[in-house]
Amino acid sequence: MRFLILSDIHSNIDALDAVMAAAPEYDAVANLGDIVGYGASPNEVIDRSRHLGSVFVRGNHDKACAGIADVRSFNYVAAAAVVWTHHALRPENLEWLKTLPQGPLPLEPLKDVQVVHGSPRDEDEYLLVSDHAVESTEQMQIPFTFFGHTHMQGGFLISNHQEITFRPQFREENENEVWEMSLDRPGKYLINPGSVGQPRDGDWRAAFALYDSEAKRVKFHRVVYDIAKAQKRIREAQLPERLAERLVHGR
Repeated sequence: MRFLILSDIHSNIDALDAVMAAAPEYDAVANLGDIVGYGASPNEVIDRSRHLGSVFVRGNHDKACAGIADVRSFNYVAAAAVVWTHHALRPENLEWLKTLPQGPLPLEPLKDVQVVHGSPRDEDEYLLVSDHAVESTEQMQIPFTFFGHTHMQGGFLISNHQEITFRPQFREENENEVWEMSLDRPGKYLINPGSVGQPRDGDWRAAFALYDSEAKRVKFHRVVYDIAKAQKRIREAQLPERLAERLVHGR
């Protein structure tokens, strides 16, 4: 099966539209959470996400915006966006957010793949360095985990007592690109498709991945989109200016 893997859309409908326009053929969609927060189009993104598929795990912003987690651990900018989003959500979308399941969950019908927002041991953990990845997989038997939360495309391979960090090697800055990787080494893979709506790896382009379970390969994609339009939405909603500015820098 070919799974389109989306994560951290963060209410950015312009980025999501560009991703779906550029996406190759797929059989199903898996959404790794943080569907809302930061951006100015939470209802539009939820509507589109629900139409695309049924495989979801919740993110920390989804929980906060739904009112089932507090914002004391959030910085001022993130907290302000949570409050705005909570009040902007239509009742049915607010209730839907509350029902999102906690990861990790199996990527059905596959038996060797799971999805989570943060890490296999903690849905809110940030997997930023390889030693964290090693610790998070100590009790894990499943070889492939797709995760989000860090907004950084790439991941980790734990194999034969080695800890390997991998990142896509892109060459362009203002074009759509694809970087393909084989998952044929024995071990445990932790794979981040990157953030659709607010990348933080220095690349402003929207990010996603395509996983081919038969070929055991993953394709990392970067897609250009209309940032100015997304920024305009944020400013018109009177959300913090920082949320508009950072989109340009991929930080």
